[in-house]
Amino acid sequence: MEILEAKIKTKIKYIKNPNYRRWFVRKVLGRKNWKYKLTEDYYVYVGIRVPRIVNIKNVDMFIDTKFITLVRGWLIIQKGYCWDGPSGPAIDTKDFMRASLIHDALYWLMREGLLDIKYRKAVDKLLRKICIEDGMWRIRAFWVYMAVRMFGKKYAKKA
Repeated sequence: MEILEAKIKTKIKYIKNPNYRRWFVRKVLGRKNWKYKLTEDYYVYVGIRVPRIVNIKNVDMFIDTKFITLVRGWLIIQKGYCWDGPSGPAIDTKDFMRASLIHDALYWLMREGLLDIKYRKAVDKLLRKICIEDGMWRIRAFWVYMAVRMFGKKYAKKA
């Protein structure tokens, strides 16, 4: 069965949280309070393949968690996955939402030790590429990329 990337924009549900403060969400509220929740499964080809541990013909390694699956370069994010949208001083705009979803999911895999941190640069470039595809100005996408390159490493490291 071939998985095709969803051509329509993913439906994103805003989770209303009266206590939410953009700058302190991680420190004050912890990880239980998210801004966004995926309302349907999302498939996208990211081109990142998990290396084989053993050399068996026609067998690919994959990562499979409750909400995120990475197999043969395809990232599958299940309905119900929550994330905080663009982090830091970034503004939550439509041209940033899909990129933040994919970026957060891949960084979570790195943080959990399921995806090697050597893929961080490729994930950051993917963020920039998707932002531009979704209509973000190239200069803003460049600054987003530079920000995640400079400040993102601590969020990708295994806790």
